Amino acid sequence: MSHQVVKEHTKAGADRIWTRDFILIVMSNFFIFLGFQMTLPTIPLFVEELGGNDQLIGMVVGIFTFSALLLRPYAGHALESKGRRFVYLTGLGIFVLSVGSFGFVKSLIFLFIMRVIQGLGWGFSTTASGTIATDLIPAKRRGEGMGYYGLSGNLALAIGPSLGLALVGIVSFTQLFIICAALGLAALLLSSTIRYKAVDSQTSQLKKWDFYEKTAIPPSMLLFFLTVTFGGIASFLPIYSAQKGIEGIHWYFLLYALALMISRTFAGRLYDQRGHQAVFIPGALLIIISMLLLAWLPNSLMMFIAAILYGLGFGTVQPALQAWSVKEAPSNRRGMANATFFSFFDLGVGIGAILFGQIAYMFGYSMIYIVSAISVLCSIVLYLGILSRSRRIQNA
Repeated sequence: MSHQVVKEHTKAGADRIWTRDFILIVMSNFFIFLGFQMTLPTIPLFVEELGGNDQLIGMVVGIFTFSALLLRPYAGHALESKGRRFVYLTGLGIFVLSVGSFGFVKSLIFLFIMRVIQGLGWGFSTTASGTIATDLIPAKRRGEGMGYYGLSGNLALAIGPSLGLALVGIVSFTQLFIICAALGLAALLLSSTIRYKAVDSQTSQLKKWDFYEKTAIPPSMLLFFLTVTFGGIASFLPIYSAQKGIEGIHWYFLLYALALMISRTFAGRLYDQRGHQAVFIPGALLIIISMLLLAWLPNSLMMFIAAILYGLGFGTVQPALQAWSVKEAPSNRRGMANATFFSFFDLGVGIGAILFGQIAYMFGYSMIYIVSAISVLCSIVLYLGILSRSRRIQNA
């Protein structure tokens, strides 16, 4: 009887999510995302102060994600060959130095260059942190665990944009960016104490031009069409709402983040129990409704409702897609699977920011969100195609 109790206790310990190292990676992720989220709505304002227009705002936002995108395949390769610690700490260090330098930027050209460098650090750090979290979560509870891990970023999102916008009215941009860099430094110090997975000598000899994990492509393609919407929200919603005379943009980001947190508490578990079929289409439909409300945007109430729907929709879909992307990958390919996943994330945000900069310049801000809704509709069509193909293969 006692042997059975010990056996059950051991099994429960093996399935435990909230270990020391998991708590550390969650805290580190919170601080780096907080520093990042504080710059998200304030960088467009900074570009305006330096004399930039909507097109330049889109370029400055977009180049960040494209530089992260270019680095992610190497980051995924390095995670397996050089180890998690090297990639994560290097990325955090680059992020701290680049964001801190924003405070001393006096020209758009120099800001553009430093945004490229920031993207390199972001590509390293976020690819590594997602992989580290995946290593630490029991396989049977991966959807639930990734949902909890994502809550750290959501909490940062709940605080960061509002805090950044509030600080802009109190302190200078120089002081704001130094604060953001200090938060990145806190993440660096915390992550230096994590006990990382050792590099397997048998799997560290990867092909030099190994840039993606093929099993992660389907969920990553779906993610691309969803994250296109990010470019329209992060880059232009503060300016769009101000143009319409609608107040409370900081409440939009807060409500969006709270809805994300709420959805993540059940969406990951639902994915573990019933698969992505239970969460993808409902979540995508909520995002479409949110985009159409933003295209209309008659008042603050509609903006707040759009924030809640967007948070519920994206918070339901994103952790399921990330868990799906690593589910089929071999254990020594999780780093590359995460790199593939976040590469498509970056590609969507970057293309969205640059595309919507042109759309805003030519057709106005409202058209941004109509195009965003069409993009999410494309993801639903693609998802149905992926399901149909999968069923044909199973029947064959």
